[in-house]
Amino acid sequence: MAQSKLPTELFPSSNFLICSGSILFASTRAPLQVCLLRHTERHEWLLPKGRKDRGECVPATAIRETFEETGYPCRLLPLDMITRAPAATAQTKDAPETVNACEEPFMLTLRRTTSSRSRTGTSTASGNSNGNVNGTGSSEEDAGNGVKLIWWYASVRTGADKVDATQTAVESFESAFFGIDEALRRATFQTDRDVIARAVELVRATYPEARGEQEHALAEPGPEQNPSEARLGAVPLPRS
Repeated sequence: MAQSKLPTELFPSSNFLICSGSILFASTRAPLQVCLLRHTERHEWLLPKGRKDRGECVPATAIRETFEETGYPCRLLPLDMITRAPAATAQTKDAPETVNACEEPFMLTLRRTTSSRSRTGTSTASGNSNGNVNGTGSSEEDAGNGVKLIWWYASVRTGADKVDATQTAVESFESAFFGIDEALRRATFQTDRDVIARAVELVRATYPEARGEQEHALAEPGPEQNPSEARLGAVPLPRS
């Protein structure tokens, strides 16, 4: 019987969890600010994310969860980035490709999940970055029997007003915007800091108005630098 040449694992539907979240920017203009959540019970600073609903597409999950947990209406923020997702109907082999105004996820977190008890009494895979079920604070024992996939997008606030009472009954967050340095300092988990840093890098590379003077100068090709090797600097997309 033939075997795959690459390391391969199979997970039944009871043992994988599809999640999505976003780095929410106040705007694309410098100085950039991103939104963090403070869990009022655990006093941790986190990024908005959550489980995909049945029948829901992953990008919609990111925007829904971001709005529910932060209270800020938002939309996906297109980025100039490298992706392996082909264009629709493309007849090409798999290869990384630089795409402008891309709305694909820019990062994936793959996390070994813990075991929890389902409503039917069977063991299922769940868990979040803190070893709890969907951020509610219920502790679990590590069984290492499944995976949690978290797809990360960039998003941008579509209005200044924060909407009240958007969180579900099991959520307990406060949200606030912070400058990049402060957000990186406050974020509780290193993986969240890494996701924030990558999102900021892509936003600054995509939107010229997102760069301060120093960043703008660094993004321009030098006299001995090939322009194609410079950081991406596409014309900003129309704002909604």
